Amino acid sequence: MAAVILSDEACELGEGPTYDPATDTLFWFDILANRMLEKKLAGGATKVHQFSERASALATIDGERQLLLTETGLHIRDAATGKLTPHMSVEASNPATRSNDARVHPCGALWFGTMGKKAEAGAGAIYWYLRGELRLLFPAISIPNSICFSADGKTAYYSDTATNLLYRLDCDPDTGLPLGEPKLFVDRRGDKGGIDGSVVDRDGVLWNASWGGSRIDAYAPDGRVLRSVPVPAQQASCPAFVGAGADRLAVTSAWEGMDEAARSADPHAGKTFLLDIAVNGRHEPNVLI
Repeated sequence: MAAVILSDEACELGEGPTYDPATDTLFWFDILANRMLEKKLAGGATKVHQFSERASALATIDGERQLLLTETGLHIRDAATGKLTPHMSVEASNPATRSNDARVHPCGALWFGTMGKKAEAGAGAIYWYLRGELRLLFPAISIPNSICFSADGKTAYYSDTATNLLYRLDCDPDTGLPLGEPKLFVDRRGDKGGIDGSVVDRDGVLWNASWGGSRIDAYAPDGRVLRSVPVPAQQASCPAFVGAGADRLAVTSAWEGMDEAARSADPHAGKTFLLDIAVNGRHEPNVLI
């Protein structure tokens, strides 16, 4: 299995990759270093944007604006100049928490998670946002991850990496709001590798990054493991569909928590990769603010 290094900029906590097909650009984050990185798939240098607080996710609003998720809430970012304008505060008065995983539902709603900066048990939550309205969906989450949706918008997924359980639930395709209670989809308790970020392709296959497992796992809609794809870094963190046809996978990784010996044994830790496999992916929808 071959993987190409898309960016050798090593992130302590690489996360939140998002691809913009209009500019052929992948955006991702080094959360603990308050950085956002971007690079065109066609080549060139990796651009680094420094923030004054921790940020973890980005969504496209339109050709000129993006929605940035940080530890104090949602901000509108001018794509050309990088100027940030506060849009909505979320847990801004709580300095112990930060943002984490996020994904845009096919209807344009944003699901996103918060967590304790020291991963304190139950300190975080998962929220829903659409057109200026914010709702709390799931409280008492420790490490929210794997937020993603089926292409038809009828199924939502999320996990708490601290428990290593992945849930699925019915979802209103018109609003992105949950319908009914979450049901257990995948149980990885006791397995090597934590359930981290995920995306769902056009066939309903969920592609999940296994933190500590050096791989991406592909799950069928019934929860069966279809295949596992090696990643050349132990702490794979999140995949994203990339390319004009959304037919390749980019994967972020991290060196968080590694001492000098561990980093020496894992020389590509924190880098961002392109996996040499074909996928039936799809581009992220725009978020509706």
